[in-house]
Amino acid sequence: MVFRLANRFTAGLSMAGALASAMLFMAPAKAQDSPMSLADRVARLEQQQQNQDQYRTNLLNQLQQMQSQMQNMQGQIEELQHQVQQLQDQNKAQYTDLDSRVGRLEKTASANPAPAASSNGPASSPAAASTAAANPAAPAAPSAPAESAAEKSAALNAYNVAFKSLKGGDYVSSSRGFREFIQKYPNDALTPNAFYWLGESYYATTNYQVAVEAFKHLLNQYPQSDKAPDATLKLGYSQLEMKQNDAGVATLKSVVAKYPNSNAAKLAQERLRRLSQQPSR
Repeated sequence: MVFRLANRFTAGLSMAGALASAMLFMAPAKAQDSPMSLADRVARLEQQQQNQDQYRTNLLNQLQQMQSQMQNMQGQIEELQHQVQQLQDQNKAQYTDLDSRVGRLEKTASANPAPAASSNGPASSPAAASTAAANPAAPAAPSAPAESAAEKSAALNAYNVAFKSLKGGDYVSSSRGFREFIQKYPNDALTPNAFYWLGESYYATTNYQVAVEAFKHLLNQYPQSDKAPDATLKLGYSQLEMKQNDAGVATLKSVVAKYPNSNAAKLAQERLRRLSQQPSR
């Protein structure tokens, strides 16, 4: 019995010694591990902070680039809006006049199906009546020989063919047709109008230099033509398109001064207003 108790006591002492040894062995290890883990954590946090700082810097740079791009795009959008509005104004003025003139020609032709007997001779023919109705204000050359009824009819037909091409957007055919009309019928009452629509055909295809020549010829040779206001307006537009800004502005101002009550004057004023609002470059 005593021997058993002695053995148990010895075994307990051995176990306690083993536990104490184990604890003494582990304590230094923990004392060494704790500082290293803390250093790693600090290093990890510093690296994360650096990554976050770099991310913020990259994000800020991207935002600045996007703002710059948006500003450039805004300027391009405003320029495109200006060009679209300009084209709308030009098309409105052009096709309003086109439709009005075609309507008058068709109305006159239907109202005069046959030649009327008159002591005035050829001037009372249907072709002459159609010509006069189509262009009441355009003067004929004072020294030009009188056209026969057949010549007037042929001239009107050639003019209408070129005019139809213009209205259909076939500017190459219309410019060719109006050139041929001017060469063949230089003294016809519709010749001033043919010069105007010839200029329009070239303007529509951005051939501004040739358009300027056509408009100037009309204004120099037929200053009293009813197309003079529109020709002066399109002359100014063409000069602006050719970057002749001073000349273009002066021409538009002359439209307002010479033809204050015309639709061309309203369009010239609107264009001048936009030019004054554009930032100087």
